[in-house]
Amino acid sequence: MPTIFTHPAVALLKPWFPRVPRAAIAAAAVCSIVPDADVAAFRLGIPYAATFGHRGFTHSILFAGIVALIATAVIRPAQYRVATFAFLFLCTLSHGLLDACTDGGLGVALLSPFSNHRYFFAFRPIHVSAIGTAFFSARALRTLTSEVIWVWLPCAIFGLTGWAKSK
Repeated sequence: MPTIFTHPAVALLKPWFPRVPRAAIAAAAVCSIVPDADVAAFRLGIPYAATFGHRGFTHSILFAGIVALIATAVIRPAQYRVATFAFLFLCTLSHGLLDACTDGGLGVALLSPFSNHRYFFAFRPIHVSAIGTAFFSARALRTLTSEVIWVWLPCAIFGLTGWAKSK
């Protein structure tokens, strides 16, 4: 998985959703991280490859829709609910999509609970992050470098393009 620092980079795409309230930016950052709550499965003895194991249901398209729906209800935008939902859905779904671009793990169950098949994209340039205290190792620099190149820079460029377009 990309690190917890990188998943929220997708919130930089907010300028492409001009009608979405600013409160949605913080919610988008949180939504982009929520799928990794499934790391608790390791401590609960749930196998990695199980439906509720790491990169299972919480990384699915359905889960992204549920989280976006709840977050939109919490934000309660006065208008443009569909745009807010779409932005939050994109940010939540991006977590599983970014994980499918990594070079480690068992893949991502994007279609869970209907299928527990784990997917990876053919193009996997992001180095997988270590989990737990192993994160603070020499491997972390290699992971963060790949994230800057393949996630932060594209999100920043695309976000700035959206911002410039709106001016």
